[in-house]
Amino acid sequence: MSSITLRIIASDTAEALIATALRHAADSGWQVAAAVVDPSGQLIAFRRMDRAIAPAGDFACDKAWTAATLGKSSRVWGARVLASDTLRAGHGNRPRLMTWGGGVAVFEDGICIGGLGVSGAQEDEDILCAETAIRAQGLTPG
Repeated sequence: MSSITLRIIASDTAEALIATALRHAADSGWQVAAAVVDPSGQLIAFRRMDRAIAPAGDFACDKAWTAATLGKSSRVWGARVLASDTLRAGHGNRPRLMTWGGGVAVFEDGICIGGLGVSGAQEDEDILCAETAIRAQGLTPG
């Protein structure tokens, strides 16, 4: 076989993830941006709340990119970077890799189908928005 089959998050699911994450943030009094990317890091959906800080959009995109392309949360990646001198030294040369929590890989049936990044609130709040949205769609955060 000369090819493989890839599973990619559907655009309507990506939009639902964004809507749920932003609704959770609004209900909690937080202003955030949220982004969904496919497993290769290509943007599928994005929204920034009116009062979210300006860089939150870029941060959310990079968190989603990190989670999707590595198949693990940006927080887990951050812990791994901190534990390794060589990863820490090389990390600065990789502009999109984000070590802050809030990027969560999206799994369906054990397969990473994308990533959701949320940014603009506190780290644990960003993570809560992302994981709440992923679970609400019947998917698994990773």
